Amino acid sequence: MFLFCTYLLLCTFLAVVLLPLLNIVASSFSDPIAVSSGRVLFWPVEFSLRGYEVALSNPQIVTGFLNSLFYTGVGTLISVAFTIALAYPLSRKSLFGRGPVMAVVVFTMLFSGGLIPTYLVVQELGMINTRWALVIPQAIGVWQVVIASTYFRTMIPDELYEAAQLDGCGDLRFLWKVALPLAKPMIAVVALMYAITQWNSYFDALLYLKDADLYPIQLVLRNILILNTSPSGMTDAAQMLERKQLADLLKYSLIVIASVPVLLIYPFVARYFTKGIMIGAIKG
Repeated sequence: MFLFCTYLLLCTFLAVVLLPLLNIVASSFSDPIAVSSGRVLFWPVEFSLRGYEVALSNPQIVTGFLNSLFYTGVGTLISVAFTIALAYPLSRKSLFGRGPVMAVVVFTMLFSGGLIPTYLVVQELGMINTRWALVIPQAIGVWQVVIASTYFRTMIPDELYEAAQLDGCGDLRFLWKVALPLAKPMIAVVALMYAITQWNSYFDALLYLKDADLYPIQLVLRNILILNTSPSGMTDAAQMLERKQLADLLKYSLIVIASVPVLLIYPFVARYFTKGIMIGAIKG
């Protein structure tokens, strides 16, 4: 009975997650009229690539896609490097002032400066309307620092460091030659967390960027959807209806387009997730 209830619960969770995804994919490959009339469930109705043709013919989509790849790639590299640079020293018991520094780091997770002070800092640093405004201010995540520090402290034994010291190995060499190769599962999990956050982020771009050529794909998609659902100035009813149907179709097509990179990356790091979850379960 217990096993039956477990499978029933798992199947329910699977349906809750999977069915909306199937509906989105099926709608993106359906005819605009079928989508607007609500006839699409989990299989395309009157198969059509109209949504993808319209989306990919828009140069802003391509530019936004490339911008998002840049922000995600460069941002993830910088974030992982900064996180390791902060987490590794904090994992060493011999670090002077380790406790107070860690307390300050955790304090920033509980209390932030707020939107306006953060904007003023970015403005004073001259990063408004630059690509760095989306990469530098969010470079370090406290939660990721805690995970990385915990991993280094629990998975890299002090005896290994002491043995390396006897062989003349310094801190930086030990980190590069020994600690980082052993920390690949943690690095993969942390990198994926940063990459997903960076890829899905659009509020920072909305706040700091003015040049449309710098917009990430998420902000481009938002603007396109708003424009296609705002019929102001249009007087022809047929044109308004067609535009509304196309907007409904674009919504699903753009969701699929924006999700593809994350879906492609995930299988390569999924095998590290078990270890990553175990790392996250150990705090302190």
